[in-house]
Amino acid sequence: MKVLPARRPQASAPPLAAQQSGQTLGRGMDFALVVLVFLGIGYVLDRWLDTRPLFMIGLVVFAMVGQFIKMYYDYTTTMQELEAERAQGSQAQRS
Repeated sequence: MKVLPARRPQASAPPLAAQQSGQTLGRGMDFALVVLVFLGIGYVLDRWLDTRPLFMIGLVVFAMVGQFIKMYYDYTTTMQELEAERAQGSQAQRS
């Protein structure tokens, strides 16, 4: 017979990995949808102005560059917040 250890109560907040996977999925969907919207706008403009595929390519590149810049600033902000939390935690342990 195998004896199992007592279960520890779980914290009310979900683990960090679960939070990050949800954020990652949201960011990926945001990236894809923004690029698709700009692709559609470019397609409509190209059909209207008969400039195939000038606006589609230009707007997709514009959307991708904008999304990468947005991801960079989101990442930088998140890292600064985590570093501040870590610094507060290390100061609390010293006291």
